[in-house]
Amino acid sequence: MQSGWPRTVLRYLLIAIAAFVGLSVFFVLVFRFVPVFGSMVMAERKVSSWLHGDNLTIQQQWEPWSRMSDNAKVAVMAGEDQRFPDHWGFDVDQIRNALASWSNGGDLRGASTLSQQTARNLFLWTGRSWIRKGLEAWFTLLIEALWPKQRILEVYLNIAEWDTGVFGLEAAAQHYFGTSAANLSVAQASRLAAILPNPRGWSASRPSPYVQQRAAWIQRQMRQLGGASFLRKLD
Repeated sequence: MQSGWPRTVLRYLLIAIAAFVGLSVFFVLVFRFVPVFGSMVMAERKVSSWLHGDNLTIQQQWEPWSRMSDNAKVAVMAGEDQRFPDHWGFDVDQIRNALASWSNGGDLRGASTLSQQTARNLFLWTGRSWIRKGLEAWFTLLIEALWPKQRILEVYLNIAEWDTGVFGLEAAAQHYFGTSAANLSVAQASRLAAILPNPRGWSASRPSPYVQQRAAWIQRQMRQLGGASFLRKLD
């Protein structure tokens, strides 16, 4: 009698895939409306500290869109993803430029949008692998399909890492400047945006010459984008 194990394996595999799809859609829908008080990156940092014998304190406080500085919202888009209001989760032009640079002998630099970063920080682990990139693409498509742009940026600003154990705009504003997320000035917001590529290595309150240069560039970009009026594109 022919063994039926391949069919059994296939059945369980299809059940697992269906369960994953259903659960991921469920959680993305939930987080469209529920404040996000944690992320996979926060959990990873906490577990890593335990494994190294430390007791890392996670600083994070959810702030709704209305209680976050417009300066910070525009600064982060200016520094990280100026096409954010217009793309569907992936910046094709940036991807092409990154691949062209790599094919010409340069490093394969990142081309992640704010949508990709939000999906990655909220649902996935750090590090690089094709599996993670595939899952990142899946969750990026989900949040783009199920969340408005304003919600994507709101969640990003509340879970982004800004220093060791410091997550979210409110904690970052207090940590670096002793102020709230609502009261960040243009200069402060641009410094916070400037350190996002290396939040555990750069400081917004004690910026290196490179961070100062990057913050000045971000301020120029903010003016060119139209300042707070640029946020209307998210409506």
